Amino acid sequence: MSNEIVNETVGQRQSELAKLIERNTGADGIHATAIPCLFLSRASQPSVPMYGLHEPALCIIAQGRKEVLLGGNRFLYGPEQCLVVSVDLPVVGQVTEATPDVPYLGLRLDLEPGQLGELMLEMGMKASDGRRNPETGLSVTPVGPQLLDTAVRLLRLLDTPRDIPVLAPLVVREVLYRLLSGEQAECLRHIALSDHRQQSVNRAISWLKEHFAEPFRIETLARFANVSPSALHHNFKAVTSMSPLQYQKRLRLQEARRLMLGESLDAAMASHSVGYESPSQFSREYSRLFGAPPSQDIAQLRRAAGATL
Repeated sequence: MSNEIVNETVGQRQSELAKLIERNTGADGIHATAIPCLFLSRASQPSVPMYGLHEPALCIIAQGRKEVLLGGNRFLYGPEQCLVVSVDLPVVGQVTEATPDVPYLGLRLDLEPGQLGELMLEMGMKASDGRRNPETGLSVTPVGPQLLDTAVRLLRLLDTPRDIPVLAPLVVREVLYRLLSGEQAECLRHIALSDHRQQSVNRAISWLKEHFAEPFRIETLARFANVSPSALHHNFKAVTSMSPLQYQKRLRLQEARRLMLGESLDAAMASHSVGYESPSQFSREYSRLFGAPPSQDIAQLRRAAGATL
């Protein structure tokens, strides 16, 4: 098939995908769908940076552009690419291109480790041979016409709800197959059939998510992850672009921000709740991450929220 035909087909699929997302959203925000693992997003203007813990997922943009920050790495993507996240990562996301007439439109498909593992086994995929460094847990790659076509067919099911229980699992399985057959395969090894080094990172992430408010020593975390402290530090940073301590700090600060904004805790109570003993240290680290002291940042967020109502 010639490049001209491929490009025309991709353009048609992107246009149809945009129409399907817009029809099933209507208003700005993130929208759940009748397909439990599928979420649709719409934004009519560029967003402020959004801090959060991104769980394993496939993200495809039909219209507009977005920027994702992971540690010191910046990932830009639009309709030509897709983003795959294979481990829980504290990221900063921001819609960079959107207007009322041409809104940002995207989808997120949450990835289930069990499904991926079963499919990898059926495909005869093996874990890494141990000689390569662990792959980063986030990647941006070309979306590809086959993956895009499968995504379109998944969204078409939203127009026929009675077909969803039978057909949606089959189409989701095809999406996973396309991912495992393409450039995203190496990134997805973090979810299933990981080698020992990647499993240790997954175990460390699970522990930090549950115990982020507790003090820890790298030696203790390494024992839990069943790897040496130096190996854990190296592999953890390779996958997450940050050290275990930086990862814990990011979780603490994001949770403190949520407590102040969503539950109206003051800075002292929020910092204590997430494990900080020194209010001044909390304020310094909060300002470094979010660009303003806690009280000023929360006031700005509330003003911004009020302006969009």
